[in-house]
Amino acid sequence: MSQKHLNITIALGLVGLAVLLRLLPHPANFAPVTAVAIFGGAMLPRKLGLWVPLLAMIISDAVIGFYNIMPVIWICYVLIALASSFYLRHPNWRRGASLTVAASVFFFGVTNFAVWLWSGMYAHSLAGLGLCYEMALPFFRNTAFSDAFYTAALFGFYALARLVAARLFKPLLQPPTTDGRFPSL
Repeated sequence: MSQKHLNITIALGLVGLAVLLRLLPHPANFAPVTAVAIFGGAMLPRKLGLWVPLLAMIISDAVIGFYNIMPVIWICYVLIALASSFYLRHPNWRRGASLTVAASVFFFGVTNFAVWLWSGMYAHSLAGLGLCYEMALPFFRNTAFSDAFYTAALFGFYALARLVAARLFKPLLQPPTTDGRFPSL
């Protein structure tokens, strides 16, 4: 399998995972889309990494239903994937953890500002903006926890899969010995 095919397979798997986990019953704001954006941005070619969270949201929103701040949410995920494509080009746990926290805070700040601005639920004043953020705090807890959980899970499973694949396929990738046989397992 070529690297291009592997990237496409990973991307489709991530889109499928994000869509499935958004559609299955789950606690409010406990979804893997931010983690998919972070992982896809870091591990896939940039264009593919940007499309992964966007496609996951478009497909799942088509099933769940559309809403007024949807474009803001989609743009947030694309920007998170873009940030990840730069910041996590050489990922390590510190960079991954700091980007995950920053992504959670960024998403919370931007999307709740959009709710305040366009939903009509809050007065268009500083007090209304403050109330909007205050009312969203319980949702932020789930968002931050799910972002950390799913990001760690995606990078962890990816690292584990690479180790297993290297162990299983290493003999197949080594050149044959001088007598034409492949090295033993």
